[in-house]
Amino acid sequence: MKEQPFFSLLIDSYFIALGVLLGGALIGGIGAFLTGKPLMTEIFRISSQIRIWAIVAAIGGTFDAVYSFERGLFAGDTKDIFKTFLLILSALGGAQTGSFFITLLTGEHVSE
Repeated sequence: MKEQPFFSLLIDSYFIALGVLLGGALIGGIGAFLTGKPLMTEIFRISSQIRIWAIVAAIGGTFDAVYSFERGLFAGDTKDIFKTFLLILSALGGAQTGSFFITLLTGEHVSE
């Protein structure tokens, strides 16, 4: 299997985290609507709860990231540590962007 270029991995990581957060919160809102809970409040609550899972899904699971850090620390390959850090940072950015969109959509906790 051919390895993907690193820059495309960064973009994939960002948009996977964004998609997991937006999709999970909006689809979860359907369940809240069907059970009679307040729709926008539940969408906001779900988005804040699944943020870490969006990041984990975007980086491909935690074991790959831990293995990459281990290889960087003990084998002296600092390039792997830096790449993993950038992938996690990209996933954090995607999750934060999704959270921002959900906050704008729901109007929850918006400061004036």
